[in-house]
Amino acid sequence: MKAAVIGVGHLGRHHARILASLPGVSLAGVVDINKDRAAKIAAEYGTTAFGDAREIAGLDVAVIATPTESHSAIAQPLIESGVHTLIEKPVTQTLAEADALIAAARRSGAVLAVGHSERFNPAVAAARPYVNDPRFIEVHRLGTQLGRSLDIDVVLDLMIHDLDLILSMVPSEVESVEAVGVPVLTPKVDIANARVRFKNGCIANLTASRISRDQIRKIRFFQRERYVSIDTAAREVEMYQLAPQPGGLPKIDGGKLTVPGDEPLKRELEDFVAAVREKRAPAVPGEQGRAALALAVRIVELMRQ
Repeated sequence: MKAAVIGVGHLGRHHARILASLPGVSLAGVVDINKDRAAKIAAEYGTTAFGDAREIAGLDVAVIATPTESHSAIAQPLIESGVHTLIEKPVTQTLAEADALIAAARRSGAVLAVGHSERFNPAVAAARPYVNDPRFIEVHRLGTQLGRSLDIDVVLDLMIHDLDLILSMVPSEVESVEAVGVPVLTPKVDIANARVRFKNGCIANLTASRISRDQIRKIRFFQRERYVSIDTAAREVEMYQLAPQPGGLPKIDGGKLTVPGDEPLKRELEDFVAAVREKRAPAVPGEQGRAALALAVRIVELMRQ
């Protein structure tokens, strides 16, 4: 399976590293507007630097890890030609662009996956069986990340990770949204808070910041008789629940759960490659990437009112 990575900056170089190591996958080339960077990564992983992925003959799969504004223009011709494509989140800059890519994938039969890597975080996987009917969700994704992704608001840069997660873990449609955001150090919103109410009554409160001193990546789920806390950075999970006691009051039982040490990005790429081989949908198909983008866009629009 011949693979290419388009955009080998902060994240793309890790895609290249992992694809080069996967069995049955050949890293056929890397593409980057920075020719020196492309040449360096190509040399490091024994492949070739190209100016355009379409120059790679017989390309089977492509990973797009360029700035969001370029996703649509790069992905559209690849998908239309049948190249299976994984696009880093957010899938595109606009919903219309996302719709066009989804339609193109349906016509060509190409697999379209979106790189919401937190879905593959082993801590999330360990916690998921215990999250079945959350009533309140508290999310904090804070840190200092001013060296990249400054072409988009913090909602599309960081919060969208957690928007995708809660959409995948709450079995209900969104009813209403409240949001506030502040551009502090850049022209884009650097810190944002959103309150998402679902039709089943669940409320999620999300805060994202790229100007905080401390790095925090926590999601807390509160549901009847159970509390689940996920630290996606440390890859740790704590779960506490009521345990009935014969003839007496229930006690609180629980503690840390066992979390395997798999790399989320590797698990994501393994799923993508398997989806291509098995002719099935990936874990995060284009439609789900669009759903996360739609909620993020809704929040951004509210912040601008």
